[in-house]
Amino acid sequence: MKLLLTSAGISNGSIHDALVELMGKPVAEASALFIPTAIYALPNGADIASRVIRGSLGDPFCDMGWRSLGVLELTTLPSIKKEHWVPMLQETDALLVGGGDCQYLTYWMRQSGVADLLPSLEKTVYVGLSAGSMVMTRFGTTYGGHTLPADSAKALGVVDIALHPHLDYELFPENSAANLEKLAATIPVPSYAIDDQTAIKVTDGKVEVVSEGHWKLFNA
Repeated sequence: MKLLLTSAGISNGSIHDALVELMGKPVAEASALFIPTAIYALPNGADIASRVIRGSLGDPFCDMGWRSLGVLELTTLPSIKKEHWVPMLQETDALLVGGGDCQYLTYWMRQSGVADLLPSLEKTVYVGLSAGSMVMTRFGTTYGGHTLPADSAKALGVVDIALHPHLDYELFPENSAANLEKLAATIPVPSYAIDDQTAIKVTDGKVEVVSEGHWKLFNA
């Protein structure tokens, strides 16, 4: 599976070009599914999810002119026949996974069965946004907006790195480079701190940085 792990979405031309390269086709010819699940663990999550879909919040993600766009809600999947949603997932060109609470997202990725299917999605490009990106790595954060057990898994570990989005973003003062460097020292894998103009592209296990902003690699 090909991965494009963003901090804030398709925020500039370089990230857009990386997405098109991974898909092998223009966005206007591609299908996409959006997973909003992680957003619901945030305050006003339902409103945030609707604004991301409409494109009235943040950088382009759902509202990029996709040939088709569907919504795949992980919490509903255990109660739905697999033949109703698995083929749709297998056939989509891009799986757009929104941000929010990484621990909550990881839990439902596993409970829904989507985590088990990810390795088989050779055609699909996984496009993460913030927590939607972190969930594929070895490190995730939680905002405590759920009632899951404290020891529930925080990330899927598909890529053997840690990812810290929103580097030096004024609304998240804890994401300063100095703070993230201290955090990275406690994590036994390479840590990428990326700002909202940066993404991590992963193809065949090879990690590349796509950026029109700034980023830092700790514990290389």
